[in-house]
Amino acid sequence: MEIVLSGSRPTGYVHLGNYLGAIRNYVRMQDNYKAYFFVADYHSLTTHLDTSELQKNTKLLLANYIGCGLDPNRCTIYIQSQVPEISELFCIFNNLAYKGELEKVPTFKDKVRDQESKNKTISAGLLTYPVLMSVDILIHRAHKVPVGKDQESHLEITRNLAQRFNYYTNSQFFPEPQGFNFGEDLLRVPSLDNTGKMSKSAANPNSAIFRTDDSELIRKKVMRAVTDSGPTQPNQTKPDAIGNLFDLMKLVSSQNTYDHFETTWNNCTIRYGDLKKQLAEDMAAFISPFREKILDLEQNVPYLQKVINEGAEKARHSASETLQGAKKLLRFNYFT
Repeated sequence: MEIVLSGSRPTGYVHLGNYLGAIRNYVRMQDNYKAYFFVADYHSLTTHLDTSELQKNTKLLLANYIGCGLDPNRCTIYIQSQVPEISELFCIFNNLAYKGELEKVPTFKDKVRDQESKNKTISAGLLTYPVLMSVDILIHRAHKVPVGKDQESHLEITRNLAQRFNYYTNSQFFPEPQGFNFGEDLLRVPSLDNTGKMSKSAANPNSAIFRTDDSELIRKKVMRAVTDSGPTQPNQTKPDAIGNLFDLMKLVSSQNTYDHFETTWNNCTIRYGDLKKQLAEDMAAFISPFREKILDLEQNVPYLQKVINEGAEKARHSASETLQGAKKLLRFNYFT
């Protein structure tokens, strides 16, 4: 069975974009692949050295993973820092990576600009972030990794590092992982304030719908969404802000509902208040089944502890096999 792997940094609650764009597909993958999903707590240190919220956010992410449908009995869920083999393989692979190629990674340049804009220093960890990400994948010798457009350069580095290791050891020990999506194109879920995709790090906290938002909060956020004065001629092209609302409706509403508002747009009779009210109701109905489960899981600390302990054991078994195989090929097996 092919191996798939993905991870997320523990930076707070999961929003609607995270679920529709990624986690929904993870749920499908666990029945078709040997799947590993992890909390990337080491990665969070590259931009968040203040760890005062780390424990809380890690628990939140675990609760969201499971509450959204990941089953610890059908996949492996673990915390990155609880698998020490990752750090050891990271030490090895840092010597296979080139400074120049790491500096050219687009996300590194973006994060440097962001850190500099906040008068923060640039850590070595930020530069070697793609190496650690590569090791996360290679430690389980994963074949496939669900990635978005902004992560494709990291996956290319992963393949380069796997190739270099195989070349220097005259082996085919590490597969060259491929990016993929399960059955459909990756979704880009728009924000409510027309500033790009939905994001938990956005400046406007009302621009994202989170999986734990209640009906009233969802209604308030949606009613504040950016609109205009309405169409002035039949069948005109929707401005981005209005197109975003229709895109969201396509994701959470029935086809009949979507078609109704599409018709009112095309004949210039649309009332944005009615559109927003319906969208808020449909979002709340979509989120409700997950919300209660996630909130219950957050409080069930013994269960979450059991999940991560068992997940760490399974992940370490796989990681140890990989690490020992890699060290043997590098002739680190002294006196044996």
